[in-house]
Amino acid sequence: MKNNSGFSWDLFNAAPIVGIVRGIPLETVLKAAAMYSEAGMSTIEITMNTEGAAEIIATLRTTFPNLNVGAGTVCSLADLDNALNAGSQFIVTPIIDEAVIQKAVSLNIPIFPGAYTPTEIYKAWQLGASAVKIFPATQLGTQFIKDVAAPLNDIKLLPTGGVSADNIGSFFQAGAVGVGMGSSLFDKEMIARGDFEALKNHFILIKNQAK
Repeated sequence: MKNNSGFSWDLFNAAPIVGIVRGIPLETVLKAAAMYSEAGMSTIEITMNTEGAAEIIATLRTTFPNLNVGAGTVCSLADLDNALNAGSQFIVTPIIDEAVIQKAVSLNIPIFPGAYTPTEIYKAWQLGASAVKIFPATQLGTQFIKDVAAPLNDIKLLPTGGVSADNIGSFFQAGAVGVGMGSSLFDKEMIARGDFEALKNHFILIKNQAK
């Protein structure tokens, strides 16, 4: 198994958004990723429950060496192995699986495990999480991030779910170090009509609000 620890924190911090790709075919992902890169975005996640996820990850790694390419929806060691063999530079999970987290940490692969409660968030961080994905953040909102960040101020929080162009700034103001965005970032209507220039402008708009 390869050790793909080439994740760039400098790139991530310059545009602290994890763009989540789910259920989009390779050909379309490549077009969207080109716009993503041109817009100055840097970190893209392919969920492992996307058809052909391993091939998409491997192709993105080859085609876009300036992107951080990772795998999401990693729920088991088998998922993790498949993701790393494809070349994933970071791992995202919707849950806390101790074995998955510990293996990623031992391989020096950044991992963002999903957690919901303060206890889960703290546990994920203790296990070695690079940042903790607050998921789903849809119902929790920015006040929850602010409340958790007060006592757990050393923990890097990455809210995911419900983050949009309208509220992204407020998540950063509340103390998040980054956010995860899926359909609100990879706009389905723009992609469906093949308007990738509009998609690039959409990426730029959101990137500029991530402050």
